[in-house]
Amino acid sequence: MKPIKQILFLLLLSSVSMAVSKAQDTKPGHVFHTIQSGETLYKLSGMYNISVKDICNENPGLSAETFRAGQVIRIPVATVITVGNEGTAQIQLEVKPRCKDMHRVKRKETIFSVSREYGISGQELIEANPELRNGMKKGQLLCIPYPETIPVELPAEKTDVILPRELFREKQKTVYPIHTVKAALILPFLVEEERKTDAVRMIEYYEGFLMAVDSLKRKGTSIDLHVYNSGGEHASIAPVLAKEELKNMDIIFGPLYKQHIRPLAAFADEHDIRLVVPVLKDDEVFHNEHIYQVNAPQSYLYSEVYERFTGQFPNGNVIILDIYTEERDKGEFVEGLKMELEGKGIPVQAVTDASLSQTALKDVLRDDRDNIFIPTSGSIITLNKIMPLLKVLLMENPTARISLFGYPEWQTCISDNLDNFFELDTYFYSSFYASNLFPATKAFNQAYRRWYSKEMLTSYPKYGMLGFDTALFFLTGLDRYGTGLEYNLSSLDLTPVQTGFRFERVNNWGGFVNKKVFFIHFTRNFELIKLDFEQPKQI
Repeated sequence: MKPIKQILFLLLLSSVSMAVSKAQDTKPGHVFHTIQSGETLYKLSGMYNISVKDICNENPGLSAETFRAGQVIRIPVATVITVGNEGTAQIQLEVKPRCKDMHRVKRKETIFSVSREYGISGQELIEANPELRNGMKKGQLLCIPYPETIPVELPAEKTDVILPRELFREKQKTVYPIHTVKAALILPFLVEEERKTDAVRMIEYYEGFLMAVDSLKRKGTSIDLHVYNSGGEHASIAPVLAKEELKNMDIIFGPLYKQHIRPLAAFADEHDIRLVVPVLKDDEVFHNEHIYQVNAPQSYLYSEVYERFTGQFPNGNVIILDIYTEERDKGEFVEGLKMELEGKGIPVQAVTDASLSQTALKDVLRDDRDNIFIPTSGSIITLNKIMPLLKVLLMENPTARISLFGYPEWQTCISDNLDNFFELDTYFYSSFYASNLFPATKAFNQAYRRWYSKEMLTSYPKYGMLGFDTALFFLTGLDRYGTGLEYNLSSLDLTPVQTGFRFERVNNWGGFVNKKVFFIHFTRNFELIKLDFEQPKQI
């Protein structure tokens, strides 16, 4: 069960009106099920040991004709509530299948991504599906194990359950063309002195945005652009939201500050407007179907990185450099990667900070495999600590195939470590990257200088390029597909200057998160390669 659906399930169970004593009582309840490709009403009835009629009664309007993959339906079950001395209820499913859900493996999915999707551990998934020890294959049907008990804190009094309206709402909308795309930017262009850097960055974002608008207008796209200053971090955006014309926008880009996201998201939801959040990371995307979050949390990219990593290094011998730092900031990434590697039979070894030496590093090398070194921290301090050791190791073992793999943070120090990166055959992953060695980046930099007679800020990402990429992607999409943009996201065959896009909806009632990942590779032949695993076509 996905985390948010699990919370809903707990709320539903905890708010059922019942008289609870220290004895035992039985009441009806239900669980949510996402219909998978290939499933039928008859199959679900067998899976949950209930009749087809019971399933249809729980979901008015559901029939064999309306039953389709992707729908979320309710499955009626019986529950047994036992109350202990401490007032904590143990809710046990009296009638339940061995599997709480079935999942058909899709392309690019991994053990880590599937277990994360349903809120279980990778080990639980493997125990329920022993065949996963031989690897995961597309089309494979997996049993998602159902927990024995679910502890729930009993509420002091009955509360009403409000389900997200998207859960059971018919989401198909009439698709119509948009002849003039109405777009708005709501960003901090004028702020207090201590936030001046934010304003400079957002002005650069706007400048790149205007370059994309100009490019699209030259190709015949009609765009009506409105720009508003959101003010500083503590300013109210209510005056902006009161603008009458804002209700008629097709899309809004912003905000920058966390304090502004909730009112702006509510406004977008009320008026059915797409809201593209280019920089800010916020949980509103989990509750609002109109939000596109460009800058995804790193943990959301992990499953994508794991899939690319195992595909890039099927013959790898992965060595984890467990370097001591105060935070060990990549611990979650490394643990998930180890799980994925073990599931695919790729060997993993570790060298701890205490035993870090040339002897220890040499002992973990394998002549028959590609030796990939990965630190547990993305800090530049850690990078500077391990690179000299790996260079000596390479010099003393010239026939060994040695590579270094790391993190998006490393692009902030490329100029200082370019030769080292090439020598160590370095890779790092990122959802954005630009280099003057790439023709598209060089051309954009030249155009930006012509437009504004200045250089862009030294920042990561480059905000001018981010503005250009987001404007080009979304304005092209609305011009090309109209209100059907959401059904055609994967068809937008655009080549970005810096930021890639691959949006996926986070759940049935939430918005979209960008899960695009590149690998940046510095080869020993002094080539810089941007590995795009889903190459788009040039426009």
